[in-house]
Amino acid sequence: MPTCSVHPLPYTPNPAEYFARIRHAPGAILLDSGRPSAERGRYDLCSAWPLQAFTADSGETGSAFLQRLRDSLEGLGRAELPAHCALPFAGGLIGYLSYDFGRRLEPLPSLSVDDLQLPDARIGLYAWALISDHQTATSQLVFHPSLADAERQRLLELFTLPTTEEDPAFRLKGPFRTSISANDYRQAFERVQSYIQAGDCYQINLTQRFQADYAGDPWAAYCTLRQACPTPFSGFQALPDGNAILSLSPERFVRVSNRLVETRPIKGTRPRGVSPGEDAALAAELLASSKDRAENLMIVDLLRNDLGRTCQIGSVKVPELFSLESYPNVHHLVSSVTGELAADKDALDLIASSFPGGSITGAPKIRAMQIIDELEPTRRGLYCGSLIYLDVRGEMDSSIAIRSLLAKDGTVSCWGGGGIVADSDCEDEYQESLTKVRVLLDTLENL
Repeated sequence: MPTCSVHPLPYTPNPAEYFARIRHAPGAILLDSGRPSAERGRYDLCSAWPLQAFTADSGETGSAFLQRLRDSLEGLGRAELPAHCALPFAGGLIGYLSYDFGRRLEPLPSLSVDDLQLPDARIGLYAWALISDHQTATSQLVFHPSLADAERQRLLELFTLPTTEEDPAFRLKGPFRTSISANDYRQAFERVQSYIQAGDCYQINLTQRFQADYAGDPWAAYCTLRQACPTPFSGFQALPDGNAILSLSPERFVRVSNRLVETRPIKGTRPRGVSPGEDAALAAELLASSKDRAENLMIVDLLRNDLGRTCQIGSVKVPELFSLESYPNVHHLVSSVTGELAADKDALDLIASSFPGGSITGAPKIRAMQIIDELEPTRRGLYCGSLIYLDVRGEMDSSIAIRSLLAKDGTVSCWGGGGIVADSDCEDEYQESLTKVRVLLDTLENL
């Protein structure tokens, strides 16, 4: 089996220091564990100059697009990392799938307006990556065996020679505005309740969008946001024409390592308290909430079903249920569902059978997505999609793109939402949708 070459670089706990050197390059992308402030993530990964770039063609089914990705990995060629090297990526695919990629996998109406015109997917095939391992305090360039010697030398020089740091700027031209009024939200909430009472669904994730016009460089906004809200599944993806994805997500979608699968749904939220006592009380309230636990359990059951479509019979387990995770702005209730891929399935089969993540749709999933399309006036685009990598060995990790922003055509968009069940309170749910993104909106409004 061909082996990747690995070249050590000086370690840095902040990936922005290396990524700044390539952020203007075609296909520049950073998957960021939020270090040094966030504690759960282990690796940062960045790359640029993909060998191929993939977007979904008009009318192309999700399965056909995923097969193109599978073919590209085969074309790059399998490779292993050197012995005792634990890095997660040996060359392969990195990019995003938008929430609306789900329309290519499941039968959905087209009622909501696609005003952002974001491609349903943009994924590159990369023969190299710069990876920092915060557990071992190392930063290393990983080169797939197919990468030309001249390109290896160019990249080594790029990341080792002195560079002049830019000081990019970003500012909003006005405060964020909402896509729907509080009254519109209430009407949508009442429609969800009527669907629940009629037996159409058990839970619906209802979202509102916030937008503001901006000037400057989205990278500057991202660097400020990652300081204000460090999270283990963050990321920055440069898009054509100076546009960008800025993600500060705390949530894993699905991970595959040695054919073992894990998903970690978040469902259940409380704000952080002003004082230590208030903060502890809010955390205890969340842990004791029968409503939030029931909401979380609904999604765990949905994800057990999703994973069961591609995992070996009997392998799907729930090793963690109703754990508390705390972030700068909120406490969350988190569970874990695991399994082992069936012998005839791969990571892309897993994506096809489980995308988008059930924690951001509701249950049952397809009916929930149909109701979302009816009640939310505009398409979600990136929001609730995934940032993802998948390497030539079959190793994969992916986020759910919540707490995420799209900077496109001079407008920055951000979304906040939450799961509505039979005993939800409209005002509480409305405030929760604000609480989840308030730190992001306030940070940018105060630049």
